[in-house]
Amino acid sequence: MPWHGKPILYAAQSVVAGLAIAFFVVLVRPELVNLHRGTPPSGPASYAEAVAASSPAVVNIYTERDYVLGAFGGTYRARALGSGVVISPEGYIVTNYHVIQGAEQVRVQLADGRVATPVIVGADPDTELALLKIDLDNLPTIKLGRSDLLKVGDVVLAIGNSLGLSHTVTLGIVSATGRAELGLANIEDFIQTDAAINIGNSGGALVNTRGELVGINTAVTERSGRSAPEGIGFAIPVNLVRGVMEQLIEHGRVIRGYLGVSTDLLPPALARNYGVDGWAIYISSVDGEAARNAGIRPGDVLTHINGEPVRSRRQAMSVVAGSQPGERVKIRVARLGGEIFETEAVLGDASLRAGS
Repeated sequence: MPWHGKPILYAAQSVVAGLAIAFFVVLVRPELVNLHRGTPPSGPASYAEAVAASSPAVVNIYTERDYVLGAFGGTYRARALGSGVVISPEGYIVTNYHVIQGAEQVRVQLADGRVATPVIVGADPDTELALLKIDLDNLPTIKLGRSDLLKVGDVVLAIGNSLGLSHTVTLGIVSATGRAELGLANIEDFIQTDAAINIGNSGGALVNTRGELVGINTAVTERSGRSAPEGIGFAIPVNLVRGVMEQLIEHGRVIRGYLGVSTDLLPPALARNYGVDGWAIYISSVDGEAARNAGIRPGDVLTHINGEPVRSRRQAMSVVAGSQPGERVKIRVARLGGEIFETEAVLGDASLRAGS
């Protein structure tokens, strides 16, 4: 063999020997070789930066309210806790309506230990939101994100006064968006998450991995006679929060249209009596002038608003709430036996109705 062919032969023999050794190792000790198992996660090893960017703007809210003792007479004062989020240097704090509802006294404690008594700027029971204001300098604020960009599987962090343990941080993912029909508020468009939300978390921050506010933690589900299931919590999306806060700052209330009906879901077996296929939106009561003046009555089934088929209570509420008082909306309802009734309603002001 020519001398220049020997190096090639030696290299080839080395490659074959190496492959043989590698094959033997894989055969005998497969755990020593990573065959695409256990791919390292693409997310960060720590969320400390996101917490550092957002947690200082999360505040503890302590309330006291009086309760009547009933048959025994007298009253007693109960204390409760919640959370809030500083959204502007001017001292505006967003929280849940139920955190401050009926409170005789409200106190806010910042992460740096400062305490203030807030002014209640306004509340919107329909969305379960309230706005407070404190008068302190150098307030930490949170950056607002975009809840419409959230996807199922995105990592989120819940920050709040969980069980009185200030600035507790829990980790989870977005389990669903657009959750409604939960009975938590009149207007529902919740983010569902498995980040732990406990007593005291209400009104706290749900943030993304950049530390931006994407929701206000509101509630966990409850089952009668059972403890709340783990891993199912709900937050109000920041896009909805932003609009409500702007109106509360400008007007002290949220101005939206009001039809004045209460609705329930009617199962398909009963909806067929109205000539409707599938689930239907049943009008159980009429308590507003807009609906009464339009001739809508209890027992009707709502089928169309402004020519669009109504497929859910959330959709119907969104159309009405997205309109202004005084606007006219076209309503079509079905009545027992399949009769179709069309009318036009002039919407009232939701913020002026009784009890709001």
